[in-house]
Amino acid sequence: KLANPDLDVWVISGDGDALSIGGNHLLHLLRRNVNLQFLLFNNEIYGLTKGQYSPTSQIGTRSPSTPMGSVDNPVSPVTLALGAGARFVARSVDSLLDHLPGVLTRAHVHKGASFVEIFQNCKVYNDGIYEHFTAKMVAAERQVMVEHGKPLLFGENKSKGLRMKPGRIELEAVSIGPSGVPEGDVLVHDETNRTIATLLANMDSDTLPVALGVLYCDPASTYEDAVYA
Repeated sequence: KLANPDLDVWVISGDGDALSIGGNHLLHLLRRNVNLQFLLFNNEIYGLTKGQYSPTSQIGTRSPSTPMGSVDNPVSPVTLALGAGARFVARSVDSLLDHLPGVLTRAHVHKGASFVEIFQNCKVYNDGIYEHFTAKMVAAERQVMVEHGKPLLFGENKSKGLRMKPGRIELEAVSIGPSGVPEGDVLVHDETNRTIATLLANMDSDTLPVALGVLYCDPASTYEDAVYA
C-alpha cells in the first residue's frame, strides 16, 4: 500500500490470525492509520485448523487445545482496535444482509485504516455461539443499531434505550415511556466520541445489548500521506 497508494486494499482475517500471531501487525497497521479496509471475521475459534480455542474464545470453551475448558480472558477486537488508535471501528453480523453492506460501504469511504469486526458463525466447530443476540426471536432485544446523531434505541417498537448512568461514565439500559424515562434521556450516538465508542464496545452483560454499526469514525492523516509529504 505504501509503495502504490492507489491500490484499493482489503485485508481479510480471522480472530485467531489477527489477534494472535498477527496481533503485532494489526496493532501497527491501526496506529499508523494505513489507508485500507481490515475485516476481522470473528467466530471465536480456529476454524481452519480443526477447532482449537482462539484469543476471542469464551472462558470455559472446550476444544482440542483446551479439553477441560479455556481459562483465558477473551480479547474484544473492537476494544483492542480503539486502544491501538484506530480512527474507524465498526461491527456487523455475517447474516445481516441489510446491515453489513452499509457498514462495508462506510469503511470503504473512510480515508485511513477501517477496522470492521464481523460476527461469523462456525457451523463445524463453534455453531450457535452468537445465538444469544443474533437469533430472530431475541435480536430486537439484544442488538442496538448505532447511527451517528440518532438516539441509542432498541427493543420491540424501540421501547428501550441506553443512557449514561447518573454521576457515572457507564451505560445502562432503560425503558421508555410512562413507567420508564422520557426518550430525551436516551444517549444520542456520537461516532466521533472515542469514550462513547469504548463504552458501546464493552457492552457484554445480560442487561445490555450488543452494539452494531459504526462505533467510531474520526478521520486523521493517513500513513501514506505523511510518508510522501
